[in-house]
Formats: sequence, structure tokens, C-alpha cells
Amino acid sequence: MLRLFQLELPLFRRAAPPAEQTRHIQLGTRIVAYRLIRSSRRSLGMTIDQRGLRVGASPRTSLADIERFLRHNAAWVLKKLDEWHGHGQPRHLAVCDGALIPLLGEECVVRIEPGANRVRWAGQTLILQARPGADLRQLARHALRGRALEVFRERAMHHAAQLNRPLPRIALSNAQTRWGSCSEQTGIRLSWRLIHAPPRLLDYVVAHEMAHLVEMNHSPRFWKVVERLCPDYRAARDELRRLAATCPQL
Repeated sequence: MLRLFQLELPLFRRAAPPAEQTRHIQLGTRIVAYRLIRSSRRSLGMTIDQRGLRVGASPRTSLADIERFLRHNAAWVLKKLDEWHGHGQPRHLAVCDGALIPLLGEECVVRIEPGANRVRWAGQTLILQARPGADLRQLARHALRGRALEVFRERAMHHAAQLNRPLPRIALSNAQTRWGSCSEQTGIRLSWRLIHAPPRLLDYVVAHEMAHLVEMNHSPRFWKVVERLCPDYRAARDELRRLAATCPQL
């Protein structure tokens, strides 16, 4: 008896999309990451919370349709992401061997060595030479304050030359939300915590305070001086406002 068998060749089947994946899309001028979750749902949907943007879609929905949906709702997506970011929680930093600490928009690694409670830098490595029982957080703050003062002075010198003004006295503050202040009598005070921020945000704060040497107010003339020193100051100012709620705590 001749029997016929029909073979199914899976290589000709269209592969099902992964159930969950991370993707990116440009919305306006921003690149936004989102988590795409495939399920048995019939319609497109999205949620935004502390974890970011998540999009739910059926396995049959094309990426083109998903991205069209996101672009159509871009204004709402960006607004809600900014709201969640602005209400974020500060990151409490640990100080131990191998810990990572934000430094000028990147990260430095902490190394603990036995020593006489001193600190030193080796590139992007912060070395704490500590006695047993030493306050490692205090040592780390000491090192970061020193690095912050170096960077502040360098940027202040740059802007003083642009303004044809002498370099004012630069001092550190411990403020967590008021990043800087300027006084004709005492000079400029800057929060050392800015050392955690990307250089463009730190530079905006220095430029802002240096501009007060010309205009001790917030008039349109003042903002013209700021723009001269920091042309992209508007974007930096907005980003700095969001950073205030999530600035690392040490």
C-alpha cells in the first residue's frame, strides 16, 4: 500500500515576533526607549510609570502601525515621561569597594585601600585610602568636592575671559536644589553636587552665575548674556529642573 505523507516545512512560515522586546523611536527631537509587549489583546495600548513607556500590541500588529501610533501620541508620551521623571526619587549612593558614583555625566568606580584617610584619583577611579572604621561617605564627599571646585574654577575662568571680567571668588555650597548664587561682595557659590551632572548642565549653572557679574537680575539683558556664554541654555535649564528631584544623595 502506498501511503502519502504531507510534510510541513516551518522554514517557510513567518516567524512570530518576540513576546517582549526593548525598542527605540524618535519623538520630536528625543529618542525614547519603550518596552514592546505582545499579547492576545486586540487593540494597541500604552502605559507610562516609573519604569518608563510600555506598549501592548497583538502579534499581528506591524511595527509600522505601532510607531505610527506612538508618533500620533508623541506630545502626550513626552509630557507623561517628563512628569514621571520630575517626580522621581533621589538615588542614594553606596560607598564601598566597586561602587559606582555618577561623575560629570559618567560613572567613576570606588576602590578602598588601607591607608591614612586620604583620597586620590586615578582617571575615572576614586581611591579611598581609609583606616578601619573610617567614614567612607565623608571621604568620598571630600574627593568629589575637590573635583567639583577644580571644574567650577576652570569653567568660570573660561567665561570670565569671554566677559572680559576678573575671575570672582568661587566657593562651594551643600545645597540640593539651589545650584548657585552670586554676590558682588562674596563672589559665586556653587553646589558641589553638580559634579554628578553632565558637563553641559554644570556649565550652564556656572554661566548663569557669571552672567550676574554683568546683570545682577533676571532681565532680558541678563538672559542675553547667558545665551552668549551658553547658547543652549534653555534645554540645559529644563533638564536641570528635572535633575533636582533625582540628584544622587551621598
